[in-house]
Amino acid sequence: MIIVFTDLDGTLLDESYSCEAAKQALDILLRAHIPVVFCSSKTKAEIEVYRRELRIPDPFIVENGGAIFIPANYFTFTYEHTKQEGGYTIIELGTAYALLRSALHKVREKSGYNIIGFGDMTAWEIAKECGLPVSSAELAKRREYDEVFRILEGDEADIVRLLREEGLTCTKGGRYYHLMGDTDKGVAVRILTMLFSKKYTFIRTIGVGDSINDLPLLEAVDVPVLVKRADGMHPGDIPGKNIIRVDGIGPRGWNEAIENIVMVEMNRQLENGCFR
Repeated sequence: MIIVFTDLDGTLLDESYSCEAAKQALDILLRAHIPVVFCSSKTKAEIEVYRRELRIPDPFIVENGGAIFIPANYFTFTYEHTKQEGGYTIIELGTAYALLRSALHKVREKSGYNIIGFGDMTAWEIAKECGLPVSSAELAKRREYDEVFRILEGDEADIVRLLREEGLTCTKGGRYYHLMGDTDKGVAVRILTMLFSKKYTFIRTIGVGDSINDLPLLEAVDVPVLVKRADGMHPGDIPGKNIIRVDGIGPRGWNEAIENIVMVEMNRQLENGCFR
């Protein structure tokens, strides 16, 4: 069985948060019953919107690996988890949002740098800055494991160092920095991969991303894929000779990767009698 792990912003979604250019490949995956696991910096509330819209029934990873949400009865065997809530079995991996906010405030006060996080902003301000409807910005503020922030004034390297001294992880996405605990997308992907391995006799994992904060995801899969950013370039700070770099930007690149790479994998598994 093929499992697709995918970032959302800048990967499956374009700058207007549309995935229209990837619909053809998504339909291929849905018809073949291939799991599509969203692995994003977005909140649970945000990801649920896309799951409903795209009819994706599979588990998903929120806030840069902060937690894994698995629909009830998706796996028929027992496994370690944190809690069951709202129709999900939840594996929490990240640090509580209140602790992240406290650390960011401490660093801001200590350094005097001008740092602003989503917790400092109104939904209207986030909507204006990100080009979102206010209703979507409100969902983006429902953070539990990851604080999104921007440096208005200050030494970026020093701010990252100070946050790491607080025992936290800091990574940069497409537009913002993300502050989180001792976890990342790769940790969550590996946990889900182990669970999928128990469900299926043979699996082959494919991961698709577009930025440096997707590197842990790409390192955790069998077939790592990078799509181009909106500027038409691949991120230059992602190493790895085995990473496949497709030509398309965002969802167009995603569509290209699925139609070419995934179809090759499907045919290979069919030939070997292990696709089911």
